[in-house]
Amino acid sequence: MTRVLGVLGLLVLLYGALIESNPAAGSTRNLMYVANIQGRYGVVTLGAALVIITGGIDLSVGSVVGCSAILFGVLMEEGVHPAAAAVCVLCFGIGVGLVNGLLITRLKLQPFLVTLCGMFIFRGVARLIGSVVNPAQVLERYSDFEGPLNALTYCLVGKNDKGALVFPAMFVLLIFLAGVAGFFLHRTAYGRYWYAIGYNELAAKYAGVNVNRQRTAVYIVCSTLAALGGVLLFLDSSTVQADSAGAGLELYAILGAVLGGCSLRGGEGSAVGIVLGAMVLPVLETLVSFRGLRNNVIPAVIGLTLLFGTIVDELIRRRSIGRP
Repeated sequence: MTRVLGVLGLLVLLYGALIESNPAAGSTRNLMYVANIQGRYGVVTLGAALVIITGGIDLSVGSVVGCSAILFGVLMEEGVHPAAAAVCVLCFGIGVGLVNGLLITRLKLQPFLVTLCGMFIFRGVARLIGSVVNPAQVLERYSDFEGPLNALTYCLVGKNDKGALVFPAMFVLLIFLAGVAGFFLHRTAYGRYWYAIGYNELAAKYAGVNVNRQRTAVYIVCSTLAALGGVLLFLDSSTVQADSAGAGLELYAILGAVLGGCSLRGGEGSAVGIVLGAMVLPVLETLVSFRGLRNNVIPAVIGLTLLFGTIVDELIRRRSIGRP
């Protein structure tokens, strides 16, 4: 609870600094734009946080986002209906999570190694299937996709057929997904299993929890949400490049989870904290932009924040077990 209140206070300070930095920063249009980015980051962060709660890690989410965005565009370029293409991309995410989960649970490989390899593999796959895609290329070949694509963009991103942001649909989607995740975490046996696995995997196994099945399920959820993030990225962008789409997003997701109260050792975290943690970095990036500062400071902020979160996590752990 203390961490949640802390990140909430940090958000209030950042929003105050943002609004004070420039009259345009506090406009409804800009705040909706920030909220939409928070939603897209948050969807990916939510999946990564669930993995962290179970004591795992997924470094491949950024590449899965990029690969999914490219795959979504390429499928439509080949004549697949936008709705069907979105379903195919989500199935791709399910497959990625299933493979990660099986490699980790059946072959007993380290999650760090498996997902690090995935980070490079899926970035390479994205480059192989298409270097640059965008909605305009799709509509050039299939003009009858315009209606379904606009409808999908409006429902998931909140933009009308002219590309103007009407409402922060991605943030609304994040709140819905966080509500579902919160229900599972705090109101169902599955949530108790996930916390138990992250807190003490051996004890959870002796208590009758099917650890392998639950871990695999969490990795499937994580990669599926990353694939959804790829669809959102494509719909929200004028151009998606295989080299840069989703790059570094795995660090943003881990940062959001840590800020939201997830322990890197597992067994801790809440849906509310995850949402609040995911909201921090987009506000910070916007503040840096309006202040006219160099964007190069963002990686330093991410690194320092992760280091600080790790130190705090260790101090809390030592205090809980009575060690100096």
